[in-house]
Amino acid sequence: MASTDRYAELHAAHRWEVPDDFNIAHACCSRWASDRSRFALYWEDESGATSAHTFWDLQREANRLSNALAQLGIARSDKVALILPQRRETVVAHLAIYQMGAVAVPLSFLFGPDALQYRLDDSETKIAFVDPQSLANLASIRAALPHLAAVVGVAGASADGVTPYESLLAPAAPRFAPVATRASDPALIVYTSGTTGPPKGALMPHACLLGNLPGFVHSHDGFPQPGDLFWSPADWAWTGGLMDALLPTLYFGQPIVGYRGRFDPQRAFELIERYQIRNTFLFPTALKLMMKAFREPRRRFDVNLRSIMSAGEAVGTTVFAWAQQNLDVTINEMFGQTEMNYIVGNSHALWPAKPGSMGRPYPGHRIAVIDEAGDA
Repeated sequence: MASTDRYAELHAAHRWEVPDDFNIAHACCSRWASDRSRFALYWEDESGATSAHTFWDLQREANRLSNALAQLGIARSDKVALILPQRRETVVAHLAIYQMGAVAVPLSFLFGPDALQYRLDDSETKIAFVDPQSLANLASIRAALPHLAAVVGVAGASADGVTPYESLLAPAAPRFAPVATRASDPALIVYTSGTTGPPKGALMPHACLLGNLPGFVHSHDGFPQPGDLFWSPADWAWTGGLMDALLPTLYFGQPIVGYRGRFDPQRAFELIERYQIRNTFLFPTALKLMMKAFREPRRRFDVNLRSIMSAGEAVGTTVFAWAQQNLDVTINEMFGQTEMNYIVGNSHALWPAKPGSMGRPYPGHRIAVIDEAGDA
């Protein structure tokens, strides 16, 4: 816990630095790709398959995909849906779409036909990427989507009218001239959960990544530090997985672990041990499952976590104390929504963190409670 409270100092000193021109793909990959030994992604799935990829690897593949998508007619501001789990191709597709000036529409691979149809129709998506799990749900509604011109199958997803990912990339050149984008240009549409009506598509500019960084850095106690390695089971289709894990980690030129498979407490600890993961974002439900399964995890697993961020609901005093006593980590809780993410939270090394408290406005943010007249 913080021995001194530096919050006021940090909040007062913060200044936003948002360039006129900014592109997520450049910030998260191409500027790091010249170092061919710099790893960006370690990946595995529940079958035991593994792979590792440098920023250079991802950039070359993203260039080929950008060229291939251009051949299919994708241009600036066109929508491309990614109905994919944590996979290499998911990362590559995001980069390829952003550097074209197109708009990514990440959608959960767990969505059923009705949920997919609403979002794909509302966003006027032109191309959708699917894996074997999401293909079946898309196939049943494809005829009802007039804007959808093509479907790309990843990881062996195949059917009539589906272009295999490998076939799409095969003739494409590995060099691509990125489109210049303003920081305010649209980059992605993330849909809300729809708890107060139909899901709403939140259109986010490239600069939204910069807006997430103060919260991300502070919630992981000064990320990045030497030896940091990130993993989160959060779906990369949600703001939590995309903006609280994948993109900010890559922004700092740091590697992330991707895992395709259902969450399981033992697998989670095995993953943390195997890769010596140092930083993670875990929902309170996941933390509770891990605590229930392994009250003293370090008796069985060699874990050396440095930071844990949690959000979605209150962690609670029991889990908070368990992490301190058994993982030697103070959990930094955070609050954010699809439309306004990483605005309030903790950074226990810099200001006191209380279990169950969502914290204070992160540097760069001012929060107020207003009445019906709009007065604070």
